[in-house]
Amino acid sequence: MKTTSTPAAARRFYPLEQADFQKLEQAASLKGLLRPFPFKGKGALTEWASQCHALRDDLIELAKRRVLAQADAYPFRLLPVELAQQTTGAGTVFLRWRRPDRSVMGVALWQALITSPATPDMLIDDLYAMEVQRIVLNMQISVLHTLGRQAHECASKVALAESTYLQRVHERAGPPSTTHPEESPR
Repeated sequence: MKTTSTPAAARRFYPLEQADFQKLEQAASLKGLLRPFPFKGKGALTEWASQCHALRDDLIELAKRRVLAQADAYPFRLLPVELAQQTTGAGTVFLRWRRPDRSVMGVALWQALITSPATPDMLIDDLYAMEVQRIVLNMQISVLHTLGRQAHECASKVALAESTYLQRVHERAGPPSTTHPEESPR
């Protein structure tokens, strides 16, 4: 049977749209990334890192609420492969294809599913849209996680540099004078 694009009325999976991301965009902005040093005020790097991680967490919640909810619904729940969340050791959540018994995981499962004659033609377009959505969300989550981690590391390095600098400045200034100004030698 020939596969053609599924009309919108026959769709079963609805990818995220710009409106889904607008609240996230307004909540945190990356426009502060490329500003000259210093970031304004102590803790600005740490605050920016926290904003990246909060945005990442909001994106993960959006993926769970909108994408995984659809993937767990009929008719997708009847398939031998499911889209599920996987939490990494760092606590970040990514979307992964896996068997319901969790014995195998990976994109090869999706590839086998979409090329299998047993997979109904009416689901092919939706499965493709779901995979594209998964790939993009995972990239966005990964980028935000990395930016936040790098900002925290940068803040630690800046703090160490400042500590080393201040130590040197205090050593250069020498010990405080024990004589009073009016007792200075003439």
